Amino acid sequence: MSDYNGVPEKYRPISMWGYFGLEILFSIPVIGFIFLVVFALGGTKNVNKKNFARSYFCFVIIIVIILAILTATGLVTQVLQMFKNMYS
Repeated sequence: MSDYNGVPEKYRPISMWGYFGLEILFSIPVIGFIFLVVFALGGTKNVNKKNFARSYFCFVIIIVIILAILTATGLVTQVLQMFKNMYS
């Protein structure tokens, strides 16, 4: 970490592999969601990790809302039925 001499831990940038690892961590069904909420609510001192967790949380909320709308309108059922008919 000699590249970041003098940079406080709070502002240290995240490497590409760091983002990749966080994506994998947050994708784990139950444990990942717990880590996501903890990081988003300030469980880390690094503002970059906190902001990434918050953006990922917003993405998850948007996906859940879209799936809820599609389920309520019955489109998910129609698409699944279409795939079932194609492969049976």
